[in-house]
This record gives sequence, C-alpha cells and structure tokens, in this order.
Amino acid sequence: MSITLTQLRSFLAVVRGGSVTAAADTLVVTQPSVSAAVAALSREVGASLLEREGRGVRPTPAGHVFAAYAADVIGLLEQGRHAAHEAEARSALALSIAAVTTAAESFVPPLMRAFATSHPQVGLRLEVGNRDRVLAMVLGHEADLAIGGRPPPDQRIEAHAILANQLVLITAPEDPLAGVRAVSPAELAGCRWLLREPGSGTRLVNEEFLAGVGINVQTMTLGSNGAIKQAARAGLGVSFMSRAAVATELDAGLLGVIAVASEPAPRDWYAMRSTIGPSRPVVAEFLAFVTSPSARSALEA
Repeated sequence: MSITLTQLRSFLAVVRGGSVTAAADTLVVTQPSVSAAVAALSREVGASLLEREGRGVRPTPAGHVFAAYAADVIGLLEQGRHAAHEAEARSALALSIAAVTTAAESFVPPLMRAFATSHPQVGLRLEVGNRDRVLAMVLGHEADLAIGGRPPPDQRIEAHAILANQLVLITAPEDPLAGVRAVSPAELAGCRWLLREPGSGTRLVNEEFLAGVGINVQTMTLGSNGAIKQAARAGLGVSFMSRAAVATELDAGLLGVIAVASEPAPRDWYAMRSTIGPSRPVVAEFLAFVTSPSARSALEA
C-alpha cells in the first residue's frame, strides 16, 4: 500500500467534521484536494470509507473501523516526533493530561502541582472534558494520559487506580431525607434526578443506579457540575456526585446528603494511557508518581 499522511489526515478531518467542506476548512486546503485524497485512500485500502448522510458524509462500517487505525498512525508519529526532540534535548519535556470535569475541578490541580514540584523540568498541560471526550483524546493520542472514573473494557486502555472515589447523593440541606437514615430506593421515586450531559461519567453513574433499582423518575439535564450543585442546593432535585466534587459545599452546609440503602458500589479514580505504541519516559514517571504514597500525601494535605 502507498498510503500517505495527507490521505490519512484528510480522511480523519472528514470523519470529525462530518463533511468535505468542514475538513477543507480545518486543513486550510481546497475541497477537491480533500475529496481526491479520500478517494485515493479508499482505493489503497480496498474498501469504501465514506458514505452520504444528508448534506454531509459519515464513515461506512469499514471507515469507522479504519478511522481508529488512522488516528493511531497520526498520533503515534506526532508523539514520536516529540519524543525524538526530547531525546535530542531540542525541546523541553512536556506532558499532556486529559481529565474528566469532576476530577479537574477537585483533585487533579493539586496532583499536578505536587508532580511539578518534584519534576520542575516537565511542562504540564491540562484538557478538561466529559468521559467520552477524555477517552477519545487518549485513544487518539491527543493526550498522554487520561484521568477519570471507571475505565472502559478496552484492551487499548491501560488503567491504574490512584484514589478512592466515594459517591454521595446530594440534595438541599433542608431536605427531610438528608442525614437521618438510609432510605430505600422506593422512597426516592418522587425525587427529580439531576443529570450531566450524555457522555459524562457522572451521568452514567446515576443512570446505572436508577436502572439497577428499577425506579422511574423525572430528570433534568444540566451541563456542568456547578449547575447540578446549585440546582440541588435550590431544592430542584438530587444527584449522585463524587464527594471530591462537593466537599467544600458539604463542609459549609450548603448541600445535604441522602444515605441510600442500595448506593453505588465503591469506585476508584484512574490514570489511563493508551497501550498502542511505546510510552515516553515522562509518562511512566507521572504514572509512578500518581500511584505513590507521595501523591496520596499531597492530596490529603
């Protein structure tokens, strides 16, 4: 096969943008050049990679499968270029971390500060998103590491538990169900459930709990942890959230907690990396640090 990087980049830009026009704008090239590159790639692969969808295009089943490999090639080459420059001391060490919103708003910044104190030569970058976005970044080699909740059942992801993740059902502090006893799921049937957007790990936790206990409830979707906390505080509903995300509000008495007889099982926070391709030494150093007693001490300080 004579596949070129231009063909791979053009194909991925179309997949991500949903149209040749969007891909051309992203790559700052003409639409005919994008179309020609994708057509040539399809011939080299021997399969149709894209198909029409309304005014745009989408990957065919073959294209959907191939896109993951294309992203690996492009991502690994970029990481390899950066690693070569680091080895030749032409650029400073750098580490890109993608963290889910809940982790980024609680323990990740002090964790990064502690690592930076002992590794001042490493430049750190943090990207924040929901669970789907963060996993996509580490699988697409856009980030060296991801920090989030339960890892997916995917052999391309290597996960290391770094911290306990206790989940609590938050509500208004004056809620009569708060702080009295462990309530049954049936007693929660009249509560409105506050949910994050689709793709969020916090939303998944709540949906799995509701499905597991078999209660139908009214829901309200809110786009951030902050909005959910404010809505719960105002008495608009309840939601399972990581205690790390609501510790300040709980300590100040701004939120209440409902003890639930069938609460979600204990979980952990994880640091995750792609198993595809070699790992840069700085990635291994960060993983060794976040799983060490020093990191836990820094978070407890």
